[in-house]
Amino acid sequence: MSNPIPLKVLLSLKEASDIVDEALRLAREHDMQPMTVMVMDAGGHQIALKREDGSGIIRVQVACAKAYGALGMGKSSRDLGDHVADRPLFSNSLSMISGGRFATVPGGVLICDDAGLVIGAVGVTGDSSSRDEFTAIGGIKAAGLRSSPDREAVNWDE
Repeated sequence: MSNPIPLKVLLSLKEASDIVDEALRLAREHDMQPMTVMVMDAGGHQIALKREDGSGIIRVQVACAKAYGALGMGKSSRDLGDHVADRPLFSNSLSMISGGRFATVPGGVLICDDAGLVIGAVGVTGDSSSRDEFTAIGGIKAAGLRSSPDREAVNWDE
């Protein structure tokens, strides 16, 4: 029996693990609430997940909704929130279509390669949404990748 032909991997397990670990390190450095961090590949499949002790039991689903929604619409969950702010019917429709995996608050950040192409997303939840996003962006950059958005909100620590 011959070996299966390997798949081309655009976002490695090591990179995903580095993103998760750095996001959690930043959360501890900034004395944040217990966090949950999930990294997905560009197809919306989970690569890595960690839920800190004390993080709520539905935080995994929230992290998933932030990352999956960002992938599904091709923009960060912060940008999604701005995009649907005055269109609640559209927002509700997207949530229904995605099986509830659609969040429109900061914390879902796209992971991009050097050419700016989306190769995955990270979803972070546990503290305020802007602080969640801060850790996601920091994790992506620590792994040597680009994030979209490329920087945290100006008031991320408020």
